[in-house]
Amino acid sequence: MTDLELRPPAPAQKPPLPTAPLRPLPPRRTPWQALHAAVLRIDAATPAGRDRAADVLRALAITGVVLGHWLVSGVVLQAGGHLVGGSPLGDRPGLAPVTWLLQPLAVFFLVGGRVSARSYEAALARGTAYRTWLRQRLASLLRPATAFALTWGLVWLGLVLAGTAHETIHTLMWLAYSPLWFLGVYALLIAATPLVHRAGARLAVAACLVVAALDGSHMAFPDSGWADALRLLNLPAGWLVPYCLGAVWAAGGFARRRSAVALLLGGGGALAALIVWGGYPASMVGVPGSALSNLNPPTVAAVAFGLAQAGAALLLRAPLRSAVTAPAATATPRTRATPAQFLWAAVALLNLSAITVFLWHQTAMLTTTVISLGLGHTFPGLHTSPDSAGWLAARCGWIPVFAVVLVVLGTAFRDRDATRAHRSNN
Repeated sequence: MTDLELRPPAPAQKPPLPTAPLRPLPPRRTPWQALHAAVLRIDAATPAGRDRAADVLRALAITGVVLGHWLVSGVVLQAGGHLVGGSPLGDRPGLAPVTWLLQPLAVFFLVGGRVSARSYEAALARGTAYRTWLRQRLASLLRPATAFALTWGLVWLGLVLAGTAHETIHTLMWLAYSPLWFLGVYALLIAATPLVHRAGARLAVAACLVVAALDGSHMAFPDSGWADALRLLNLPAGWLVPYCLGAVWAAGGFARRRSAVALLLGGGGALAALIVWGGYPASMVGVPGSALSNLNPPTVAAVAFGLAQAGAALLLRAPLRSAVTAPAATATPRTRATPAQFLWAAVALLNLSAITVFLWHQTAMLTTTVISLGLGHTFPGLHTSPDSAGWLAARCGWIPVFAVVLVVLGTAFRDRDATRAHRSNN
C-alpha cells in the first residue's frame, strides 16, 4: 500500500484589490518657466491699492546712489603700497552734469516722507502709540546698520593687527562707513514725522529759509568758526524739505500737475541762478579740492536741486506706474510674465533690500578692489588714478562685478524682519 503525503489545503485566493490609475507626473519646469512663475507670484502678491510708482522712484534713487558712488569713488594704489581715495570729478570738472543724474537723494527722502506719513496715519488709526510706532520704524534701520558696523569693526581690528598702513585703513574705513550719515539723518526725520504730518508744507518753507540763512552767514563770515558750526544744521534741514513734500504727497497734495511743474521749474531756475551768479559749484556732490561742497552739508543750491528733482519725480508718477503694471487679468491664467511684471519684480526685490543695498554697496566695490590686489594683480579702473577717460571706461566694465558681489553681500546680510515690515508699508 503506498504511503500518502498529507498536505494542508491551499488557502483561498483573495480577489485582487482595485488599483487607481497611475497619474502622470507633472512635467518638469525649465529654469525659464520657473522664473516666469516666480515673477507672476510677486506680481500677484502685490496689494491692488499699492502705489507702484513710489516703489519705482525709490528703486531709481537707490540705483542712482549706488552707480554714482561706484563711478566717482576711486581707490588708488600708491607707490608705497597703500591705498588712497580719488575721484574723477577733481580732474574732469566737465563731468559735473553727470552728478545731476547720480545724486537722487532728494527723491529717496521724498518717497521716505510719503511712506512714513502713511505709516504714521495707519498707526494713529489703530491706536498705536507714537513710541511704539517709532521703535518699530527705527528697528528696521538699526538692525542692518548694527550688523554692518560690527562687521567693519572686525575688519578694522584685523587690519590693525596685520600692521596695515594707516592711509589704507583710513581710506577703507571712510569709504565703507560713509553711507551711515544718511541713516542718521533719516532716523531723525522719521522721529519728526508727527510734526511733519501736521505742518508739512509750512515746515518745508521754513527749512528752505534756514538753509538759505545759514549759507548766507557762512559766506558773510567765511573765516568764522561759529558760522561753520551752525551750517551743520543744514544737514537735517536740507533733507527735511523733500521729506516734507513726501508728507504733503501722502496727504493728497500734488494731485494736479501744475504743482509738480512749479517745483520743477522753480527749483531748476533757482539752481541755475545760484550756479551762475551765486558762486555755487555745478556738481551736486563733493569735489576733491573744491572750497565748497553742495552735499556736505546741503547748500541752498542742493535744496533747489532737490525741489526740481521732486517735481520731476511727481510728474513721472503716471508713466512709471504704467511701466510696472501688467494689463488686467484675463479668464485664462497667465503662464508667462509680461515685461512690465518682470520690471515690477526687479523693483519689488530692490525695495525689499533697499537699506541693505545702501549700506553694503561701497563694501562690494572695496571687496573687489582688495581681493584682486591681494591676488597680486592691479587693474585699470580699479587701482589706477581716476584722471582720464580711460579710467571711466574701465570703471564701467567693473560695475557688473561690483553688482555680483553686492548681491552676495545682500543675500548674506539681508534683514528679513525689515523685509516683512516693508510689505505692509507704502
